[in-house]
Order: sequence, then C-alpha cells, then structure tokens
Amino acid sequence: MRPMKAMKYCCVIVFSAAASLAMLPAAAWAEGMPQLDFSTKLTLSQVVWGAIIFALLYHLLSRTGLPWVATVLEERATKIAKDLDEARAAKASADADMTEAEDATSKARAEAQAAINAALEEAQKAAAVQSEALNARLEERLKESETQIAAARASAMRALRQVATETAATVVTRLTGSTPDAARLNSAIGSVLAARGID
Repeated sequence: MRPMKAMKYCCVIVFSAAASLAMLPAAAWAEGMPQLDFSTKLTLSQVVWGAIIFALLYHLLSRTGLPWVATVLEERATKIAKDLDEARAAKASADADMTEAEDATSKARAEAQAAINAALEEAQKAAAVQSEALNARLEERLKESETQIAAARASAMRALRQVATETAATVVTRLTGSTPDAARLNSAIGSVLAARGID
C-alpha cells in the first residue's frame, strides 16, 4: 500500500502544481514563453483540457494501474520475505545438521577409542594369560630338567665312585700284588671325592 499512496501523493502534487500554474498571471509567462500566454483562448483551452485529461488519467490509473502496481510490489515483497524466511530456515536446518553431524562424529570417535581401548585391554589380558601359562610350562620343564639333571648326576656320581673304586683296586692289586681292603679303599675314595666337592 505504501507505493500506491506515494504515487497518489505524487499525482496530487503534480495536479496542484498544474492548477496553480494555470492561475498565474499570463503576463509573467508571456514574455519568455509564448506557449504559456494565457491571454489567448487556445492556450487557456489547452491548459484546461490538459488538466481534465490529467484528472481522467489520474482517476483511471488510481483505479486500475496503481492498484495493480501496488499488488505486484506487495506480491514481490511477500515473495522476497518468504524466500528470506525459507533461506533462514534452510540455514538453521543446515546448522542443526552440521551440529548433529559433529556430535555424531564426536560420538563415533569416542566409541572407536573405547573399542580400541577395550581391544587393547583384552589383548593385554590374553597376553598375560598366555605368558603365565608359558611361564608355568617353562617352570615345570625346568623342574623336570633339574630333576633329570640331578638324577643323571647322582647316577654319574655312583658310576664315578664305582669306576674309581674298581680302578683303584686294580692299580693297588697290580702294584702290590695283593687285593686291597674294600672298606679302606671306599673310605679313601670317599675322602678324595669329598675333597673335590663330589658326594
């Protein structure tokens, strides 16, 4: 409605100016502008008919053209306002989607980190269990090996004592020609082996 009112005011001002020009003394305008010499009937009739035509055109335009222009301007302003509202709504929706995407990304990142941490903990627990089982097997084999080594050492020591006793008996018999006393021989060999740290 504002453009229509502005055009109406503009037409009223122009019409008022034309009417006031028609009322000015003809002598003031006749000196420089002969076409405004109001002393002739032709000029006066032209001004009157011009005012009538202007009034008719103003009336026609105010009833048909100006409302149509005002309607077009209003529709355009409404469409622009609607487009702006839609653009604002689209921007708000895009901002909300962006925020939601950032939240989803942060949540997914946190879940992935939690899954990685859980997997690491599981792997560490499994490695600890396997390490304990391996250590237990190694301890058991070590004990078995120590037992076998101790048994082999004891067997070797028995064999060594027997071989040493037999060898000493053979040497003494060959050197002296008589069989040595078994108790004394065992005692002497035991003393020698004990002196060397062998039971």
